[in-house]
Amino acid sequence: MSRRDDAVELPSWSPPVGEPVAAVRPRSKFSDVVLPMLLFGGTAFTTLWAGAYGTNNDLFVGPWQFLISQPSALWKGVPFAATLLGILVTHELGHYVLSKIHRVPASLPLFIPGPPHFIGTFGAIIRMRGPILNRRALFDIGVAGPIAGFVVAVVALLVGLSRSTLTLDVDAYGIRFGPSTLVSFFAWLFFGPIPPGYVISFHPIADAAWFGLFVTSLNLIPIGQLDGGHVAYALWGTRQRSIALAVVPILLFLGFVGWPGWFLWAGLAGILGLAHPPVLDPETVLGRTRVLIGWAALVIFLLTFAPIPFSIH
Repeated sequence: MSRRDDAVELPSWSPPVGEPVAAVRPRSKFSDVVLPMLLFGGTAFTTLWAGAYGTNNDLFVGPWQFLISQPSALWKGVPFAATLLGILVTHELGHYVLSKIHRVPASLPLFIPGPPHFIGTFGAIIRMRGPILNRRALFDIGVAGPIAGFVVAVVALLVGLSRSTLTLDVDAYGIRFGPSTLVSFFAWLFFGPIPPGYVISFHPIADAAWFGLFVTSLNLIPIGQLDGGHVAYALWGTRQRSIALAVVPILLFLGFVGWPGWFLWAGLAGILGLAHPPVLDPETVLGRTRVLIGWAALVIFLLTFAPIPFSIH
């Protein structure tokens, strides 16, 4: 399980819950259509570049030198970029479609290009241009993205693992992925017990699927206005803040014993706020089906969470 560098994915969606309708700004064709298209085009290029650079075996060649010296090698990044963008687009469309169903004005997904040293993107956001009226709407819009992206990521993982191979541990270098429970299970199904001295060399499709599952777990952390915060607030109301307070020490502990990136997430929680802002109608009953889906989202979080997602070898 290896790739060359590391980064973290930003939250996918952060709506201004409860924003007064009168405060909604006038929309323009540029912000509604042109800007999302430009950002998506830029992200398509940077993820393609990152995918191609991930196939480079020369540690002394940087991404810019790689692009200038081997521009035709960009096509090697297609499996990674297409898979990753497919997962992220599906995630964001889950939010977008459910916002339309609940008649909450929303922008098209705004993708954020990132440096090609890692995955080439910082994720995407959807801007909500109106208030979310009740708990059902908040729950549906919040949970739709992670579940939709999760389904696509699992399919991609199965395809990617079918094309992955075992390699000697001494031949693996750079950043190695820390497996989640779900990834470990599927890896065992495909390869059985890994012989001593060997590791799985992920196909680029499996690389992208791993990141898609990692993004899912990050977004389902029940803090503030992450997707997990939306779901937790819709399920448990103001008790969501108590859950968030319990999560932050866990992230800090994992930052000390494993991946330092968890310090960043704990810090973001403190800056952006642990508690979820209230919806206009907090008394709406979710119903049994939504509650079951909420618990399913919790299971997805536990299955996709990797306590130490990256390590250097």
